Amino acid sequence: MALDRRNLREEIHALYRAEHEQMGERGTLERLEQARQWDLAPTLRGGGVLVFPHAGVLDCGHQIAAVVNACLDSGADTVLVVSVLHAFTDEMEQARVAVAGGAAPSAFPFYGIQGTDLSGREEWRGDHALMSFRHFWAAETKRRGVAGPRVIERYPYLAGGRPADLPGYDELARLAEGAVIVSTADAFHHGLGYGDPPERSFAPDAGGLDLARRRITEGMEILGRGDYWGYNQHCVSAKSDARDAGQVFRSLRGPMAGQIIDLTFSDASDLYRHPKPTWVAAALMEWRLT
Repeated sequence: MALDRRNLREEIHALYRAEHEQMGERGTLERLEQARQWDLAPTLRGGGVLVFPHAGVLDCGHQIAAVVNACLDSGADTVLVVSVLHAFTDEMEQARVAVAGGAAPSAFPFYGIQGTDLSGREEWRGDHALMSFRHFWAAETKRRGVAGPRVIERYPYLAGGRPADLPGYDELARLAEGAVIVSTADAFHHGLGYGDPPERSFAPDAGGLDLARRRITEGMEILGRGDYWGYNQHCVSAKSDARDAGQVFRSLRGPMAGQIIDLTFSDASDLYRHPKPTWVAAALMEWRLT
């Protein structure tokens, strides 16, 4: 059965709203406090990048909260969020597949960078990637009684191994000079609902998370050394949604080394109406300049 991408987007939005409501103010603040086990603000002050997941907030909300805390603790005036832009139309998916196969990104109307205060395409407005980040941001700035730094959202699409060639990249580079950078990634989707055969579909506690850690680490090593096309193709095989965002923040900041700070998972079997195992890894990642 063909995937109804528009319907999936609506269901994901409904799921996120329901999980935010279930978490409530108390659960939100509890996760913000749980996130205090990590002090990641020095990474941002040192020019590094923090990457949070955008999977189910009940599973990985503490990881998202850790990045919100770090942004607010960093003392920065501006936070640049380089976000995933999901392919929620068949045309967007076809373009992404074609570019991975060697087609020129410029042949497609989605090629470029979208986001706040930009004219042009607006697919980013329907994306869910930053819903939970915004939720924790609103809660923590309210708790602290501060407005917080300016937040700029940018959504690159079809980097294709040459992120600096993206239309709008020069403007983004100027913004990055005076900002801390964070990003988001669900860097490993796995199991029956994501097209893995039964014999190679593993539950998280039966080797799946170990596999996720290996594959995510492999991708970080490829990206860290600036092999953008290699990273693009790694994301295809690992079913990572961060192929464009990762290439862009690495290009903006230069050589970096990354590590996984925390790793968990979010079950997606109900969402995709497939049997278990169908899940997405949720990783909190830290990148430091080398």
